[in-house]
Amino acid sequence: MSRLGDLLLLERTRQKMTRKQVARMCGISEGYLKDVEEGRRIIQDDQARRILKRIGISHHQEAEFSLDEIAATVDLQTLTRPQPAEAGKEQPAAPAAPKPESKKPAAEKRASENASPSGIWLDALSSVLKPVPIMNAAWMQIGRKLMPVQDGKICGANPDKVVWFKAPDNSMHSMRIEKDDLVLVVPQNLPVNGAIMLIEYGAHRCLRKIMLLGNSQILIQSGDRELEPEALHISDVRIVGRAVRVEISLDEAQ
Repeated sequence: MSRLGDLLLLERTRQKMTRKQVARMCGISEGYLKDVEEGRRIIQDDQARRILKRIGISHHQEAEFSLDEIAATVDLQTLTRPQPAEAGKEQPAAPAAPKPESKKPAAEKRASENASPSGIWLDALSSVLKPVPIMNAAWMQIGRKLMPVQDGKICGANPDKVVWFKAPDNSMHSMRIEKDDLVLVVPQNLPVNGAIMLIEYGAHRCLRKIMLLGNSQILIQSGDRELEPEALHISDVRIVGRAVRVEISLDEAQ
C-alpha cells in the first residue's frame, strides 16, 4: 500500500466514512478510491490534494507523507479524553488526601518514566494502526511498517499473522518483484493455483508462483529464465502464506 493510500484509508476510517461517501463527495468512482487506498493505482498530485482537503487534510503534499505523519493525523486527545458523565449521575467526591505513591520496582518505574511518545500513540492507535514485521529470507526481523487495521483485520487477515517479506533477489523479476521489494504476505497453508506464495522447501525460503498439477503435485515457477520450473510433491513444500501486495524499492543503495 502506498503512503498516500495509507493516509486516505486511515483518515476515512477515523471519520467513519464509507468509500461510497468519500467517492461521491470527491466526484470519483468507488472502485478508483479502493485502488488508491490499496496501492494499485497512482493518483495525480492535484487530485490527491483535493481528496485530502475534502476529508479534512490540506497541509501535506504527497512527497511529504511518512508513517509518523499518518499517526499524527489522528487526534490522540479525542481517543483518550474521558467521556462526560451521564446526566443525573452524581460525580464522585474528591479524595480528602492524595494516595501514597505506589512502590513500583525500580526497573518498571524507569521504563514508565522513559516511555517514548511513539510508544504512547502506538498504544492509543492499536485499533487503527498495526506495526507489521519485515522479515528477510533468513526469517530474521529487520524492521517494521505501520499498516492500517480495518474491521480488525489487515487485508482480510489476522493482523498478528501478517508479515512483510523482503525479496532477497531478482528471481521474480518478470512478475514485477525486484530485489529488496517488500511483499505483504497473509497466512495461507494450502497452495492456491496461480498465486504467488511464500514457500519453504529444502534450504530455500522464497517467493514462487504456484500451479496445481493434480495427484498432490505442484509446479513452482520463478520469473527467472535461468531457473527451471520444479514439480514437487506438496508434502515436500511448506506454504507460509500468499503474497497480496508489493511495495517497490526506489533506493539503489539498499
